[in-house]
Parts: sequence; C-alpha cells; structure tokens
Amino acid sequence: MGKRQRQRGAETEREVCDKIAEITNWVVKRELGQARDGGCDIRLAQFVIEVKRRKSIAVYDWVDQAKAACAPYELPVVVCRGDKREFLVVQPFEDWLRMAKDKLPER
Repeated sequence: MGKRQRQRGAETEREVCDKIAEITNWVVKRELGQARDGGCDIRLAQFVIEVKRRKSIAVYDWVDQAKAACAPYELPVVVCRGDKREFLVVQPFEDWLRMAKDKLPER
C-alpha cells in the first residue's frame, strides 16, 4: 500500500472518530499499529469497527434503493451476503451510530 493510500485511510478513520465523538460525546481514537498488528481500526465499547474507503462500492446503489423506499420515519437497511459468506447489514453510518449510542455506557 502506498503512502497516499495510508494517508487517505488514516484521514477517513479520523473522520469517523470525529463523527462518533460529535454524536456520542465520547473521545474516540484510532487504533495505531492496527495494520501491522492485525487489529481493528476503532474500538468503541463493545463495538469493533473496521473502516474502509474505496473509490466505488456497488452497495451504495442498494442503499439508495432502500432510502428511496423509506418514509420519513423509516431507516434504510441493506442485508447482503456473498457466496459461502455470512450475511452483512449495511446502513448509513449516522443511523447506525444513533442506534449504537443507546448501547454505549454513560460517560
């Protein structure tokens, strides 16, 4: 992985940390050395968060489709699975963060 890719990954991880802090009032830091040690990008109480940023991911089309079907009070969720893989849930980060906030201990 090139230097610019590492920088872009670190920038995205910091952006996610800032967004979590904004909504939860928690101080959240990146797990430094995680690439070398095989760990996750961010730990938040019982949540282990892996942050990915790519130029194009087809799942956005699915999320857009779910959003288009939502009434104002509903939350879009995509459930997907690759062949011989487990099901995954994909949803907008801020929707997930608001739900996860209720699971975090008070600070």
